[in-house]
Amino acid sequence: MRRHGTRPVPTGRRSTIKRGESAVTRLSDLPPDQAKRLAELECPDFKSRPWATGPALTQRRVAIVSSAGLVMRGENPFRGRDPDYRAIPSTVAASDLLCSHISINFDRTGFQEDWNVIFPLDRVNELAAEGTIGSAAAMHYSFMGATDPVQMEPYARELAGRLKADGVDAVILPPV
Repeated sequence: MRRHGTRPVPTGRRSTIKRGESAVTRLSDLPPDQAKRLAELECPDFKSRPWATGPALTQRRVAIVSSAGLVMRGENPFRGRDPDYRAIPSTVAASDLLCSHISINFDRTGFQEDWNVIFPLDRVNELAAEGTIGSAAAMHYSFMGATDPVQMEPYARELAGRLKADGVDAVILPPV
């Protein structure tokens, strides 16, 4: 690890981050002057507003829908461009989640070191525990992201029904 500012920067070797620790840089991790400057930055004001409304974040039930081709250990992996999805219970352990996405353009190093890079379940659970969000969904989901969206549509509609039945009103779509 080499150091950049006050945070270690990975150099390709095994991370020193331990289970339960976060690799996210927080304002409190930065030198005070830099933290103050970033905290005082003005947020952009967008001319349009989201068309969807809903409860306050503190009352929302949040699910993760990944495009990383994630499967539970023992399940059939995604093959090529399968358009369906896999359900992942909120109680899954990191060691029981596998990534079946294979591509020369897809680097799995981040996932192998911290699953929250592509499936931020620990972060969602932390947000629920501290009251920032209302709750985490009972189930989360993963698609194979390299699939034609037209083929995925019937499965996405089915998944929307499952999310609605679970009372989910916010979804995190981590990019992969």
